[in-house]
Amino acid sequence: GRRRGGGGQNDKSDGDDESPRSSGRKRAVEVVTEPQRIKGSTRLEAKKQRRRDGREAGRRRAVVTEAEFLARREAVDRVMVVRSKNGRIQIAVLEDDVLVEHYVARNQDSSLIGNVYLGRVQNVLPSMEAAFVDIGRGRNAVLYSGEVDWDAVETGNQPRRIELALKSGDKVLVQVTKDPVGHKGARLTSQISLPGRYLVYVPGGAMNGISRKLPDTERARLKKILKEVLPESSGVIVRTAAEGATEEQLTRDVNRLTTQWEHIGRQVESQQAPALLHSEPDLLVKIVRDVFNEDFSKMLIQGEDAHQTITAYLEGVAPDLLDRVESYEEDRDPFDRFRITEQIEKALDRKVWLPSGGSLVIDRTEAMTVVDVNTGKFVGSGGNLEETVTKNNLEAAEEIVRQLRLRDIGGIIVVDFIDMVLESNRDLVLRRLVECLSRDRTKHQVAEVTSLGLVQMTRKKLGLGLLETFSEACEVCAGRGVIVHHDPVVKHRSSGSSSSGRRQRQNGNGGSSQGNGNGSSSSQGGGTHTITEGVKSALAQIAASTIHPSQGEDAPAAGGQVDVVLPEPKDGQPAPKDGSRAEHADRGKKPRRKKPESSKGPRTETDVLLDSVLDALPEPKAPGQGRGRRRVTTAALTGTPVSTVTPAPPSED
Repeated sequence: GRRRGGGGQNDKSDGDDESPRSSGRKRAVEVVTEPQRIKGSTRLEAKKQRRRDGREAGRRRAVVTEAEFLARREAVDRVMVVRSKNGRIQIAVLEDDVLVEHYVARNQDSSLIGNVYLGRVQNVLPSMEAAFVDIGRGRNAVLYSGEVDWDAVETGNQPRRIELALKSGDKVLVQVTKDPVGHKGARLTSQISLPGRYLVYVPGGAMNGISRKLPDTERARLKKILKEVLPESSGVIVRTAAEGATEEQLTRDVNRLTTQWEHIGRQVESQQAPALLHSEPDLLVKIVRDVFNEDFSKMLIQGEDAHQTITAYLEGVAPDLLDRVESYEEDRDPFDRFRITEQIEKALDRKVWLPSGGSLVIDRTEAMTVVDVNTGKFVGSGGNLEETVTKNNLEAAEEIVRQLRLRDIGGIIVVDFIDMVLESNRDLVLRRLVECLSRDRTKHQVAEVTSLGLVQMTRKKLGLGLLETFSEACEVCAGRGVIVHHDPVVKHRSSGSSSSGRRQRQNGNGGSSQGNGNGSSSSQGGGTHTITEGVKSALAQIAASTIHPSQGEDAPAAGGQVDVVLPEPKDGQPAPKDGSRAEHADRGKKPRRKKPESSKGPRTETDVLLDSVLDALPEPKAPGQGRGRRRVTTAALTGTPVSTVTPAPPSED
């Protein structure tokens, strides 16, 4: 065959042999130096490319066979737990007693997704191929050209550009596809679809679709039924819940959705824009409609109102599922009984531990979510490194899918598995990942493995996510996770610093430190002890509580208390009147750190005692030698009688 390009001598000689006339010809290489444009709409072209990619992915060799998919799905015990408490509804989905999905909604903040509005176009931006529409919710929503129903727009032979379809002031029928987030308005589409129990009704749709998660035999049966019950000039998308549905159930669903669409059409003629024409039910009914099906063994509901709402809905659309609904009557909270709260708290962490000792680190960025797989404490149980790494990756693949579902992570996701040498092992890990994703009802797509061994996938982003629901950005670092200083930060402290330098660090000038919750502070860098002003105040109050108001009298001995042992007094200061000095001198000969004499006047006995307590702390350790375990008691701040004891010297082992 002919070689591409002509840069080498061999290429020229071959060309001379084949055609003497081509010796003087050179293929001109076009160099693009300016941004190019495409004909028509960029967003429409991008949408077509995504559809082509999806079809190509569907034509690829199936990683999981249909029999394996069905066996995997039926081998799981699914339970749905509903808790209504303090004006908040939480829904948990358990698979084999493991939390895999979680939904939460408050009464005051309902979602707009699925609502149908009669909006008014406020502004059209041709360069962005978008229009801003007022739907009566304050902030304008955005309608992109890729979401315009071009079949209903008369543009003739002109290209499909949004400025030709919409003008400022036009009334447009739209549906919300994404809730407003932050300063971004809601996302809209003019391709209306009404979801039901078994079908999604698409008015004016020319095509019918069936969920790919259904087996081929079931898809053929449903196609045959739809030809008889579906009205003309309309389309439907058959949901996964339609598996096993009878012709009567499908007909009832189609009739109900057709009635809803006719009601919306009548409102369009009578209402003034902007106006709400159709609203989706609350979260509880939506989850039952979209998620709860024959795959669940039961549904436990806490709360009488929630139980009545679910029962009333199922009586109308799926009465065969009523026997799986149970009321939770126990005194113990259902989220505590099934350890749901504990699993939610773990899902809010950045690091996830695997059962065998490996770990996942999940980081969300503006562009994508990155998952790093580590062996952690997992060292294997025989075999070589390749086998150990593959076992860890297989376990990580299952946990990654669970975390994606539980945390509701959407968008671009990149997984960095531990490198494997054998191609068969890489295929095995990818196969396990796709198997576990078969349980995920959210639309997703796994791309090819990159040359660096990274697994790329996408998952449709629907809600805010678990972390965003239960957190807010730090007001100090604004969510970056770091605090920026104007000067370089000292990471480690030297153990040979002078006492004056140590005292400066105690005053807060030697770097940052973190308190351990007991009044003391331990540095992250090298395990040094930093005494803050708050701890000094606490120590001063403890010291003052042990001194009798009268200078010349002994402190009264309270029941159960031990006398305070003071350090060696300085010149001109009274010695303690108990006989414990000799005993104290017999203990370990630990060198004392002397503090320079203060020139600001006479020192009180409280100051002396406070300095002795500070000097009794151990010397700072060098980085890597561990942290001291001494704790400072602050019980005197709460009015509790304090009994001070000279601590025993720490053991050397």
